[in-house]
Amino acid sequence: MLNPTLPDLQLLIGGAGLDLLREHNLLEALIERMLVSELIRDIQPDPEALAAATEAYARQQGITADAVPSDVIERPLRMSRLAREQFGAKAEARFLVEKNRLDRVVYSLLRLNSRSQAQELYLRIAHGEADFRELAARFSQGTERNTNGVVGPVPLNQSHPALSEKLRAAKPGTLLEPFSVDRWWVVARLERFAPATFDERMADQMSMELLQEWVKQETSRTLGALEANSGGSSAS
Repeated sequence: MLNPTLPDLQLLIGGAGLDLLREHNLLEALIERMLVSELIRDIQPDPEALAAATEAYARQQGITADAVPSDVIERPLRMSRLAREQFGAKAEARFLVEKNRLDRVVYSLLRLNSRSQAQELYLRIAHGEADFRELAARFSQGTERNTNGVVGPVPLNQSHPALSEKLRAAKPGTLLEPFSVDRWWVVARLERFAPATFDERMADQMSMELLQEWVKQETSRTLGALEANSGGSSAS
């Protein structure tokens, strides 16, 4: 069970120091970092993972492995190990709850402000008279025109709910008839659907999310207790 113990910040920093941290919105970040440091203090990273991460960082930065700051590499590895140890048993349950957020799609998109133009372009694509990407590059009025209409891979729920619902019900290759989304008329085609699966990488991700949520909650609790004990501050 996680039970970190932090020093008395009121005694350690003093009222003036706390006020200064509050003024610059740094107090919460300090408490969060101190909590994490306390949690991972006795956690040792996997040696192979540490060596691989160090080598990758050194290569990316163009420096030698000896010059890599240890905390930069070790801290996330320690957090990852802590997350799996403390929350690994709950990772699959979280995955099942969050699966809709984690499913990813690639789709083609045309956004237009004219219903009649959307219908015209839809028919040209449906009848094989024009290429979706070519029309998107020429006519789409959204940022997707810069990628020839292709969006993704992105989480399915990142799109507008109306679009997400239609994409989830479609099969790859399905061209959707024009429909309205906010102020746009949209033509879309599902290119690829990649449902999230619960594997080792996903287990790590879910465990880390659970740990991060716990840290946020504990940070809020610790901050509230500190404010109550110090009587608050006019600077907060």
